[in-house]
Amino acid sequence: MISNVSPGVKRALAGGLLLAAALVVLVLGTGASGDGGGSYKVRAIFDSASFLVPGEDVKVAGVKIGHIESLDVTPQNKAAIVLQIDDPAFRDFKQDAFCTIRLQSLIGEKFVACEPTQPKSANSEPAPALRKIERGDGKGQYLLPVSNTSAPVDLDMLNNIMRLPERQRFAIIINELGVGLAGNGRQLNQVIRRANPALYQLDRVLAILASQNRVLADLARDSDAALAPVARQSQSISDFIDTAGATAAATAARGDDLERNFEKFPAFLTELRPTMRRLGEFAAAGTPVMTDLRAAAPSINTLFEQLGPFATAAVPTFRTLGDLADTGREALPAAEPIIRDIRGFADEAKPFARTLSRGLTSLRDQNGIQRLLDVILYTTGTTTGFDQMGHYLRSLLVPIVSCVPYAVAQNGQCVATFHDQPSTASTTTTPPSDAPAAASSAALVDESAPESNSAAAPPPTDASTGSGVLNYLLGGSGER
Repeated sequence: MISNVSPGVKRALAGGLLLAAALVVLVLGTGASGDGGGSYKVRAIFDSASFLVPGEDVKVAGVKIGHIESLDVTPQNKAAIVLQIDDPAFRDFKQDAFCTIRLQSLIGEKFVACEPTQPKSANSEPAPALRKIERGDGKGQYLLPVSNTSAPVDLDMLNNIMRLPERQRFAIIINELGVGLAGNGRQLNQVIRRANPALYQLDRVLAILASQNRVLADLARDSDAALAPVARQSQSISDFIDTAGATAAATAARGDDLERNFEKFPAFLTELRPTMRRLGEFAAAGTPVMTDLRAAAPSINTLFEQLGPFATAAVPTFRTLGDLADTGREALPAAEPIIRDIRGFADEAKPFARTLSRGLTSLRDQNGIQRLLDVILYTTGTTTGFDQMGHYLRSLLVPIVSCVPYAVAQNGQCVATFHDQPSTASTTTTPPSDAPAAASSAALVDESAPESNSAAAPPPTDASTGSGVLNYLLGGSGER
């Protein structure tokens, strides 16, 4: 069956198998090279590496980032420690990196503590990366020079100096130190700096301070000017510190409650957001009102300034009100029965008051008072008389006598008839035709009537006499 396959198909199958094999080799080769290319090794040079062994930790800020791969001795009799950095986040050691050897446990175990770079300000340039060794010992590794490392002296070595014969030997060294190191002061200085990390760090601090001497001078001058007012308020600051201490103690005692408050604070802010939005709208709407209040502020100030004298003048009044209250405290209990009766009367008078209210309301709406006054005016106008002198009120003054004599009097305008019986009502009749009777009646009336009525009577006219009642109401013929 294979012999029947065409040569073109065979070539295609061979090419596919060859391509697959090439892909497998490429993938395997890439993976292998990735393992080797991904390693990051730092060759750190120390003056001494006592008690360090391969496999010990390499830490940054107390966190393990790698291990010690191997140890070696350089031609300059220094210790070369190869640090394998396993954490990819710390594979960027700079030229200002610094490593030191520290004690990890009481049994003498040690580790290497490193700083990949030194802290810098935000606008400063980062330090360049470590130099990679191209050939010789440590090829492919990154070199950290001995100037960037330190090896502290162990405590047991210091204690050994105090033992014999090391103590005597140390005394000889001290005595002969000046002679033996007369020409090696620079090297001794470098050894001392590297032997003590504190001296190394102090040297760096002094270098930074030296580069910032002008800034420090300005700081000293400005701080002197700034601290002068503070010195004058030293007592207040001392009181503030004492009070702050008491406040901090009280705050520490309520630490759990404060922690719960901070836990609830985000939810509180979320709920507060709509309220603050409405408060902003209220502030925007209240701006014109506040502007008007600001314009009215002088008047308000004047009001409050005058309120003081007013309050002083009102003090006697309030004292009088206090005396009145004392009197009322005794009078009100005595008036309680009367008030109770008034309340009962008020309850019983509610229907009458309701009806009276409706009546007075209707009287007001219909102008009843005005209509009543109109009726009185018009009625008075229709019953008064009118002559050539003006309007007059018809009235008759009757003297107090035992009886009224019967008489007929005629003055040319009206006729009145009176009967001498007290119980007989007077009637109005037409005058008799005979003149003597009329004359005698007129004489009788003149004697009994007062002089004012006789004088006020109008003179007789030639006008014809009409009905007595109509003539009385109309005020005589021809006068209206």
